[in-house]
Amino acid sequence: MTPEVFLTSSELELEKYIQRDAAALLYGNAVSGIVISWITASFLVFTFNNPATDSFKYVWWCGLSLLFMLRIVDVIHWKTKVQHTEFDGEKAVKRYITGVNPTGVMWAVYLVFITKYNSSVELTTTLIAIAAMAGGSATILAAHKYTAMFYAFILLSPASIGLLLSEQNALKLLGFLGVSYSVVMLITSKKSADFTRNTLFLKNENKVLVHQMEEKVEQRTRKIYELSNLDSLTGLYNRTAFISHLETALASSAKPFALLFIDLDGFKKINDSIGHQAGDQILKQSADRLKIWSLDTKLLCRWGGDEFLMVLADTNENDAVDISEQLIEMLSEPHHTENSVLSVGATIGIALYPEHAKTEDRLIQSADIAMYYQKKQGRSTVGVYNEQMDELYSYELRLKDALTKAIEKQQLRLVFQPIVSSKNSRVVAFEALLRWQLDDDNIPPDEFIGIAEQYGLIHEVGAWVLKTACVQASRWSIEQAFPVCVNVSVIQLQDEHFISIIDEALSSSSLSGERLHIEITESVFAADTSIIANRIKQLQSRKIKVSIDDFGTGYSSLSVIQDLAINMVKIDRSFVNKLNTNGHAIISAVMHIASSLDFLVIAEGVETEAQAKELQKLGVHYLQGYYYSKPLEVEDVNSYLTQEPQKYY
Repeated sequence: MTPEVFLTSSELELEKYIQRDAAALLYGNAVSGIVISWITASFLVFTFNNPATDSFKYVWWCGLSLLFMLRIVDVIHWKTKVQHTEFDGEKAVKRYITGVNPTGVMWAVYLVFITKYNSSVELTTTLIAIAAMAGGSATILAAHKYTAMFYAFILLSPASIGLLLSEQNALKLLGFLGVSYSVVMLITSKKSADFTRNTLFLKNENKVLVHQMEEKVEQRTRKIYELSNLDSLTGLYNRTAFISHLETALASSAKPFALLFIDLDGFKKINDSIGHQAGDQILKQSADRLKIWSLDTKLLCRWGGDEFLMVLADTNENDAVDISEQLIEMLSEPHHTENSVLSVGATIGIALYPEHAKTEDRLIQSADIAMYYQKKQGRSTVGVYNEQMDELYSYELRLKDALTKAIEKQQLRLVFQPIVSSKNSRVVAFEALLRWQLDDDNIPPDEFIGIAEQYGLIHEVGAWVLKTACVQASRWSIEQAFPVCVNVSVIQLQDEHFISIIDEALSSSSLSGERLHIEITESVFAADTSIIANRIKQLQSRKIKVSIDDFGTGYSSLSVIQDLAINMVKIDRSFVNKLNTNGHAIISAVMHIASSLDFLVIAEGVETEAQAKELQKLGVHYLQGYYYSKPLEVEDVNSYLTQEPQKYY
């Protein structure tokens, strides 16, 4: 047999099946072979009486009977304990031949002993009987070639060789016949064994081929299932499979349950700044953490991007909130990647079945809405769906749909609020503010700007604002060529086409770069600062000044402000409103920083004379607010500029 180290997996599998079938054939013929051998032995021992050999024959018969009993026990063990299991065929064959070969040796010893005592009738009868058994062994033992050959040869050859050495011609003749028969049986046993093995080979070769085909089909089926039902990155079910499982759960569940819509907080920043490889590791680790909490993985899925859905069976609202808070805590634990330790949070929206919805689509939508509005309220928190959310969601969809056509329908317009010098209250610039009139409603910017950013409309709207502001600023009185300040979203600033849009706006309006100021919110510090710094340098190379809006409300970093070389900062109105409390100290600190880092300061939201005077004392360079003027319609700007400047103090 070929050594196993040189066999392929298919050949090993084939050999395993052949050995199992060989063992089955050997044990299947064992009882008949043992019975025939025992009957023959008993006949030869007890039929012929010879005082010289009787003692030996009785002892021999007892030894052979004991061996047969052991073999019968082995056969019984095979049939009751082994036959119908996934047994080791090679081991079973070795066990079988361990009993057969000693049997052959004992028969050889018996015949050699008998030949010493020349009783022609007994000797001839014994030779005939053993020759018959040798012939039968070629078939019975054909499943194991070497045992079949050994057994057929060992029965007659030792005694036959001894007879050849006898001085009596009759015995020599018997010896010659015995040796000849042994050789014939040796050849016959080999051929019979080869035929049997070839038969087993062909039978099991087909079996192995079929098995391999079945395995390939199963593997392909499993692969197709994985491709169509599992998320390749996390190993969780995908949305198609989840919806199907959720539909089944809805049809069979008689108890309430909670659906959790889980959205990772801060994931996009990591994915964009550090790379998709780190992002993928976070998604995998987050999925593994969620698996710990999921009692039924069929009802856990990666919905898409950094979103996951999970069903909590037999759960009420309070329990769902408690579990969600624990999930947020677990998902917020640091993620260890190859090069760093990263953290994300999670915001979770909850929808309850059947309280909030009774269909899978509606249940998922309700949980999604709950998550969306909870993220607006505060990240890394839990929100439960309510009907008011539907109204807000419908309102947002209405605004989103209307905003796509707002420019075409000329529903957008710009108004301009003056920015004045704190020294003499004279106008130094105007801030362009966007307004949207939808039918009879004036939609506040804080309602629709976020929608524009969320649905990717900010690029088109932002480009329109830039171009319109530049065109309208170019029409102001030449004697008073004031700059126009335009708010720009961080999303716009990160757009690779942003500088081209700026250039086009300046070129088409013939406005110089000195007369365009760009205001960006403090959230710029949460973005990729390398991209932002490059954009600011490109703007300043065109003599465009850049300011930070809403300073002090969020992400400010003094080192980043210095690195970005900002020209101005605009103090948020919330600090102006708190001048009598901690606002005074904060503005004072900002002025010290401004002096050190050499940037100018604007205070917005100035509404009273007292605020204006106090800000002047603090050294704030520029002021803006209703105390000086409300935002002006474009047609009112020139008339406002021609008026005699009012002295406020």
